[in-house]
Amino acid sequence: SSPPRAAPYSHLEIDPLTILGVCAGLIPYPHHNQSPRNTYQCAMGKQAMGSIAYNQSERIDTILYLLIYPHKPMVKTRTIDLTGFNKLPAGQNMSVAVMSYSGYDIEDALMLNGASLDRGLGRCMVLKKFTCPLKKFPNGASERTAPPPAAPAEPAAGTGRHKPRPSPNLQRYRVLEEDGICGVGERLAPGDVLVNKVTPNNTREDQPGGEADLPPAAYRPTPLTYKGPHGHDHTYVDKVMLSGNKNDTHLIKLRIRSTRRPELGDKFSSRHGQKGVVGRVVAQEDMPFSDHGICPDIIMNPHGFPSRMTVGKMIELLAGKAGVLDGQIRFGTAFGGDSVDSCSKVLVRHGFHYLGKDFMTSGLSGEPLSAYIFCGPIYYQKLKHMVIDKMHARARGPRQVLTRQPTEGRSREGGLRLGEMERDCLIGYGASMLLNERLMTSSDGFRVHVCSKCGLIARPQWCQPCRSRDHLQQLEIPYACKLLFQELQSMNIVPRLRLEAK
Repeated sequence: SSPPRAAPYSHLEIDPLTILGVCAGLIPYPHHNQSPRNTYQCAMGKQAMGSIAYNQSERIDTILYLLIYPHKPMVKTRTIDLTGFNKLPAGQNMSVAVMSYSGYDIEDALMLNGASLDRGLGRCMVLKKFTCPLKKFPNGASERTAPPPAAPAEPAAGTGRHKPRPSPNLQRYRVLEEDGICGVGERLAPGDVLVNKVTPNNTREDQPGGEADLPPAAYRPTPLTYKGPHGHDHTYVDKVMLSGNKNDTHLIKLRIRSTRRPELGDKFSSRHGQKGVVGRVVAQEDMPFSDHGICPDIIMNPHGFPSRMTVGKMIELLAGKAGVLDGQIRFGTAFGGDSVDSCSKVLVRHGFHYLGKDFMTSGLSGEPLSAYIFCGPIYYQKLKHMVIDKMHARARGPRQVLTRQPTEGRSREGGLRLGEMERDCLIGYGASMLLNERLMTSSDGFRVHVCSKCGLIARPQWCQPCRSRDHLQQLEIPYACKLLFQELQSMNIVPRLRLEAK
């Protein structure tokens, strides 16, 4: 064998792209962006939907967001090749027009083409896991699944009695099969029972109770129910898995599949930290179109560029447009990549403007727009923040046991807190009736009887300290105030109310 040939060099320089990690390495032309924008993208890239693994259809994760039709980016980097991001991508190439088109695109809002959404742009699946363990108790009894309750028998023909209406309570059990577990492919609504689990009443160790000894009356229902977003009816049972663990406890795992189309308030982001929510979905006939008949998928407001200084996004648009025209994936690797000049020459060669601008016509008026529009493909990510998971309102709902004030948080159907700063605004405005309504009537108003002689809270018909019922008055105070008075009394501090005549 021939000896190894001497290299024509003595040293190798490490490529500059290696100073960036995986998250920053996925950004095209990051050296043309202001540094905080690259930092924002590093955080948002982790929230983007896409494909997660080749076995994603087999997994049952706590929650899994999957983009239905992810694309390889038109402008890639060396890091994308090295990490295999183009095999499991997290985004779609969308045609973007940078222009102001109505007031629905101000403050980073995006206007989406309704026809693109109909064809599947930005559509995703949300897969959630529900688990239901069947525990064994020390006395030998264990939880089990029970068949759904039977519907009432229909009256015999000719009796003149009407067919009974299906009970709303029985409707909750409609997706269950004979074993008490929901069937795969069943469509779900909020409140539906997923597993009809029953728990034995007798679980004490000193009172033995085996499976065979327990009649149905000895069990109480403890079903697993589906609590999903209201108004979303595209939710199905995707998978059911029966398993166990080392404690010999049976475990039922369910995977619930929900298909979602982008709607107002859903969050999108390019790979340059330029995030925005959908401000409006526009019919295709109302969208602007170029003289080639191309209609953009997204309209983005140009006021998002000057202060953010994301020049890399503009170069990505140029490079992506050049790549589409000559059928090649372009490179936007850090400190290198395809130059602006080389991309612009490709555009000119195909009959487009050197700067990537197009002549466009308004879809609303049919007249040419008064300026050339910067238009081309940009890789956009759909983020996991969707409005259906976040919207919350309440009129009446649950209250806390101790303070009798509305509960806190969306998951507990809580109220919207009017805090100290909001209270100060109302005080400054002089809206005393509104203050009273928000802080007491709509929160924790409570009627108490007060003795006008001793000033203490009394029973409805009797003042114990005065041993009289002659001086009782009724008034409404916040329940938290009544609680404070009682806690102070427990510390031997006695607050007294002095009542004035109306």
